[in-house]
Order: sequence, then C-alpha cells, then structure tokens
Amino acid sequence: MLKSRSIFGLISIIALTLTNSSLAATTTTTFTVTATVVATCSVSATNLSFGNYDPVSVSDLDATNTVTVTCTDGTSYDIGLDAGIGSGATVATRKLTNAGNTLDYTLYQDAPRTTVWGETVSTDTLSATASALPANHTVYGRIDSGQNVPTGLYSDTITVTVTY
Repeated sequence: MLKSRSIFGLISIIALTLTNSSLAATTTTTFTVTATVVATCSVSATNLSFGNYDPVSVSDLDATNTVTVTCTDGTSYDIGLDAGIGSGATVATRKLTNAGNTLDYTLYQDAPRTTVWGETVSTDTLSATASALPANHTVYGRIDSGQNVPTGLYSDTITVTVTY
C-alpha cells in the first residue's frame, strides 16, 4: 500500500507540473536590425619616374604610374590630378624643377596621350564607378622632346583628389 501511495503521489506531482506548464502564457515581439552603408573612398598612387631625359633627342619621353582607388561598391567617383608645385604650372603644362630651371611635362588619361588629366570635375577628371575590388587607373606621362635644360634631377609633386 505504501508503494501504491508513493506511485500515486509521484503521478499527482507530474500531473500538477504538466497542468501548470500548459497554463503558462507567452508573448512575443519583433525588432528591426539596420545598418547604413556609407559611400567612402581611399586612394594611393605609385611614383612616376621618367628616368633619363636627353635634351637633344627628337623623341618624346613617356612613362606611366598607377592611381589605385577603393570605394564602396557602386560609388561614382572622379579622380583629379592638380597642376603640381612647379612655378607657373597648369594641368596642361606641368613643371619639373631643379634650382630654378624647369622641364615641362604633361599627364594624360589615355595611352595615345590625347586627353589631359586635370582637376576640374566633369571637365578633365577621370570618372568611374566602384566595384567590389580596388580599381587601378594608369596615368600616362610625357616630356616633349626639344627642351634644352641643364643637367640635374628635376622633380614635382602631384596631388591626387578623389571626389565622390
């Protein structure tokens, strides 16, 4: 009899537990998760080295470098190159300098060297739209032949600006 009371007691406890669980109430809600992806860009550039210029040569001296732009996917951007720091320079005629002497050169957007690369958005900048990967853009440089200048190392500094 003690054994049947113990079993009956255990069954009663289980039944009460199940009854209380089935009477428990629940409620739910939802919440929104958001993130805003902003347009952003970064830029880097390699140096452009023309090497040795021969003032008496009849051939132009050409060289290239690379501007690398990384922007948020789908971002439209323009790359501008300023006139440099040479006194009297323009985007059409930049100036390499050495102790007051200048050696003119030009930077172009295309391999045939017909489209000058400047800094006025929608006029003489290079326009592109970003993909998921960094984009390499070639800068085509040229020193025209026939510039009789003294020997020495001539240099300039160009600032690259990405507008997006």
